[in-house]
Amino acid sequence: MTPPVCYSSEVLRIDKSAWLLVVLSAALQILIFPLPNLYILCWIAIAPLLVALLRARQPDTLQIRAGIKLLPARPLQAFLLAYSCGVIWYAGTCYWIYNTMRQYGGVSAPAAVGILILFGLYLAIYHGVFGLLISLLAGSSPFSRRALLLAPAMWVAVELARTRITGFPWDLLGIAQVDNIPLAHVTTFTGVYGLSFEIMVVNAAMAAAFLIRREQRKFLLLAALGSAVVLQAGLWLVPPPLVTDHSARLVQENIPILQGPEWTKEYFEDTLTDLTRISLSPGPNQQRLPDLMVWPESPAPFYTTDPIFREAVSNIARKAQTWVLAGSVGTSNAGQSSQRVTQSYNSAALVNPRGEWVSRYDKMHLVPFGEYVPFKSIFGFAGGLSKEVGDFSPGESRAPLQGDGNSLGIFICYESIFPDEVRQLAANGAQVLVNISNDGWYGDSGAYAQHLKQARMRAVENNRWLLRDTNTGVTASIDPYGRIVASAPRKIRTAVDAPYAVSNVTTFYSRHGDWFAYLCAIISAGALLARLPFRVRAEA
Repeated sequence: MTPPVCYSSEVLRIDKSAWLLVVLSAALQILIFPLPNLYILCWIAIAPLLVALLRARQPDTLQIRAGIKLLPARPLQAFLLAYSCGVIWYAGTCYWIYNTMRQYGGVSAPAAVGILILFGLYLAIYHGVFGLLISLLAGSSPFSRRALLLAPAMWVAVELARTRITGFPWDLLGIAQVDNIPLAHVTTFTGVYGLSFEIMVVNAAMAAAFLIRREQRKFLLLAALGSAVVLQAGLWLVPPPLVTDHSARLVQENIPILQGPEWTKEYFEDTLTDLTRISLSPGPNQQRLPDLMVWPESPAPFYTTDPIFREAVSNIARKAQTWVLAGSVGTSNAGQSSQRVTQSYNSAALVNPRGEWVSRYDKMHLVPFGEYVPFKSIFGFAGGLSKEVGDFSPGESRAPLQGDGNSLGIFICYESIFPDEVRQLAANGAQVLVNISNDGWYGDSGAYAQHLKQARMRAVENNRWLLRDTNTGVTASIDPYGRIVASAPRKIRTAVDAPYAVSNVTTFYSRHGDWFAYLCAIISAGALLARLPFRVRAEA
């Protein structure tokens, strides 16, 4: 019987080359997302990690005599390698968390660094789990076809877990190819997970080329590179512009993030006056009155119960004779009459051309530690992190809002990174998607561009026009191919007249959701279960 493995000593015996490959993979994964947006590197970004997992430890004497140089990582080694890759990736991609917490969260520099580190240490668990799964499939084989063949399904299964369990599917791998229109079209069937799968297939082939014998390497490497070139070539196949028959005026408010006392009555009224002027001023290319006017989510104290704010928005709707969707703070009273509690919501209120406030969408997926503090009895100390945003309650319905005979699928800020939540709007009858956001929290970091790419993917998955109105930019009209058709410059107060069209046709993904990702999860679970008896017998 084989003696038990001492995992503490095994961890220390990871070959140095494996660590170098892990760092290389993490760096490539950082580079494929904005900024700097070297998306073409996605085809090779995960390959070094796969090679590291499958060539991580020194063989014993007999294996060395057999010509075996390095063996796959044991489970704990694999978890540690992939986990380290994840920590570096999250720190390099979501570095903007530091500035957001430092500037707007009111925390000290050391505390902001600590938050970023804890964030990376927590979410990197998913990278670690991927490494663990690859190790369990590979066993002790120096070249595991099983692990490489199933790596794409394993990656997608882990992305699904990151979406469903942690609730932070920021920059899923497939997002890197949103500009590749023919390739991205697969998402209308599979969601963004199908793109992640395709990218991982090429990465697995690329890794295999460096794991097989040297004399066989050339052919497989050329095949993998050729596949990447062919798939990437879709970037240059540009469909003609789509026909539009509607127009929206998207107001980019560019309101600064201020402390409560800084919002004097005079400043508040001057802001509303200026926004009214911009909303009603004819645009340079305006051919007709807009079918819809949108104000974004903003840091302003625009409460739906405030008569000054309500009257300003109602006047705009009446003068422009159009529907107005206004980002605002909604309120409601809950409880018995003797113990009523006022609840606040991050909302988008719809006003008809007569100035009547007819409906409202309340944001359902709130930002933890930003819009609410989860498990307050445990994390009560973190309440200060949300003081600049608010303590909101979640909404209860994803029903589209009805305006001028059209159904508007509204989602607010952070909700744009959740594929399944946005697709429910189209499945429920939304004819056009509207995303309001305040990306001012990100400053000039790459986060605003990362956020935009993810919102564009939601337009592609659901084959819907997307009107994206933000406080500081990017404010844009996005077509069903994910292309920006009209946009406003960032960080100025202005308005853009955004063409769009409505549609009643739903995609397979809109109707059936994350079926492909769940299929990958089932395949992964089945492969692990099938592998388990063999591992038990081999080690018995």
